[in-house]
Amino acid sequence: MTEIVTIRLDLAKNVFQVHGIDADGRVSIRRKLRRAEVLRFFATLSPCLVGMEACASSHYWAREIGRIGHEVKLMPPAYVKPYVKRGKTDASDAEAICEAVTRPTMRFVAVKSEDQQSVLMLHKARELLVRQRTMLTNALRAHLAEFGIIAAQGLEGLSSLKAHFQTVRDTLPNHAVVALHALLSQADGLAEQVEILEWHRSNDASRRLATIPGIGPITASAIAANVPDASLFRSARQFAA
Repeated sequence: MTEIVTIRLDLAKNVFQVHGIDADGRVSIRRKLRRAEVLRFFATLSPCLVGMEACASSHYWAREIGRIGHEVKLMPPAYVKPYVKRGKTDASDAEAICEAVTRPTMRFVAVKSEDQQSVLMLHKARELLVRQRTMLTNALRAHLAEFGIIAAQGLEGLSSLKAHFQTVRDTLPNHAVVALHALLSQADGLAEQVEILEWHRSNDASRRLATIPGIGPITASAIAANVPDASLFRSARQFAA
């Protein structure tokens, strides 16, 4: 087989599409790989340029394939779409990425480390839990108001609402107590932000970002984890966009 210089890997849950070209731009390989075959396949190749869309699991595969010795570049899917020549299929997507990854004007996405991805998971989990807490709080207020139990808004109001509920629960119908107790238990299960703050204190970039007026530990740690390499942006305006 002719030596492959550029490969496009189209990611999927179980079946991956590979499209490889040689130094003259001729197609050297076009095949499908099962998930368990991906790393074994790349281990048999000489170091080459591997292009992938920046999507779910792409950072994991970029790290693993990079450890084998290949140069891996991630691209935003929106920047790859113009290179698709025909209807969207795994094979045509793979061919499009193989073309896009060699363009000198292409913008790339920095590969995130496992540490950075774990911090982003903390942020996403916190965001989900805060949303759920808001929903639970609104539900509790609405249900308790039906029995004349009200309190001020905010976390302090929620605390007083829970305290008031404990004092009057014996006077409420049993079914109402069961339902309200379930909601209160869920509200109490909201995760704390301690681990995010610990990572912020241990990360130099996050601490420097927090010195900017208006930027706190939560925003600073989110930026530091989301943007491993700020030099990929030509200006502050491009970064903001």
